[in-house]
Amino acid sequence: MMSAGIAGLILFAGVAFFLIIGAPISISVGIASMLAMFSMLDPANALQTSAQRMFTGMNSFTLLAIPFFILAGVIMNNGGIAMRLVNCAKVISGRMPGSLAQTNVLANMMFGSISGSGVAAAAAVGSTMAPMQEKEGYDRAFSAAVNIASAPTGMLIPPSNTLIVFSLVSGGTSIAALFMAGYIPGILWGIACMIAAYVIAKRRGYKSNEKVPFKVALKVFIDAIPSLLLIIIVIGGIIYGAFTATEGSAIAVVYALLLSFIYKTIKIKDLPRILMESTRTTAIVIFLIGVSTIMSWVMSFTGIPRLIADTLLGFTDSMIVILIIMNIVLLIVGTFMDPTPAILIFTPIFLPIVTQFGMDPVHFGIMVVFNLSIGTITPPVGPVLFVGARVAKLKIEQVIRPLIPFFAVTIVVLLIVTYIPELSLWLPKVFGLIK
Repeated sequence: MMSAGIAGLILFAGVAFFLIIGAPISISVGIASMLAMFSMLDPANALQTSAQRMFTGMNSFTLLAIPFFILAGVIMNNGGIAMRLVNCAKVISGRMPGSLAQTNVLANMMFGSISGSGVAAAAAVGSTMAPMQEKEGYDRAFSAAVNIASAPTGMLIPPSNTLIVFSLVSGGTSIAALFMAGYIPGILWGIACMIAAYVIAKRRGYKSNEKVPFKVALKVFIDAIPSLLLIIIVIGGIIYGAFTATEGSAIAVVYALLLSFIYKTIKIKDLPRILMESTRTTAIVIFLIGVSTIMSWVMSFTGIPRLIADTLLGFTDSMIVILIIMNIVLLIVGTFMDPTPAILIFTPIFLPIVTQFGMDPVHFGIMVVFNLSIGTITPPVGPVLFVGARVAKLKIEQVIRPLIPFFAVTIVVLLIVTYIPELSLWLPKVFGLIK
């Protein structure tokens, strides 16, 4: 058996090696963690401990919310709900320059807040908006950039699977508090994208839509109400204690399914395909959580979190500098690692440090998720970036340059959210979820 230091080196070198050769993140983390286990323990104990850690990491009532919210998102993606939200957003933003781009942002915020998935929003809203924008003469790369940049707002605006994972890893931070804390930062992200789109659209001369007659606008809003009610029912119920996040996710599935049947956009014969699609996505997420739990145990056993904490605190005792360093690390990590394993790995490292300085775990959770959400639109891994580019029928390199202004404004918002805690904590305090 080797020393803890050697085990830590094997762990990080292994993850880096497997990522470089193109292995999936879950496989990279799993194999590297197992190799580190074998370097510390005899083979029998290594296998037993790995299996126990993996089972323990996935055996959580709270995590049951994730497959249900994923299923609800898939149902809505197939149930015609996206188009109703797009129409609603179009009425709201119709008189602004580049109104279709503004519509895209608003629709992503609304759809993301219902589905909790940036990838689902980019696919559903992007596929709806792309033909409309191309018909109006919008540059396809610009349209794709708007869609990609605004899609991750759903990872902050609840319900959010990433916030549920953070709640679990952080030792039980209130899911209701995290959900409420995500609203203002998520909306600020969307507003920042709308400002960037406004400036670019104004410069390029993209026109606004004609004024929508009141009767038409009223009908559009009424059509969108049943879809938007899902947010009120699920989030309201969780906040006021009517049901848990897991129970709320099950209610979301039932509601979305009933709505889709009422709209006659989903038939019974579609259910096996929908269930299979959501099962695949769920399996990926839960497996990531399982292997990341092994990695977290190895890191804890080798004392890596304590070493990193001591190094940071030895370098500076300024909270401002420490938060800048953490933001930089998380932004870099987010470019090649999915949010779920990144949260599972880095929360145990960074959370004890920031709590020493009095930072609220809810505020820290929003900062972490905001960072890693930016990673979903950043190459080389960014899943939202790839989906958004594929929907627009463009290559990744064609989208990167138009994305730069949106990267800039989201990072500005990230810094604002990081250093102004009340943007995250005000709503949870108003609803009595935190003191």
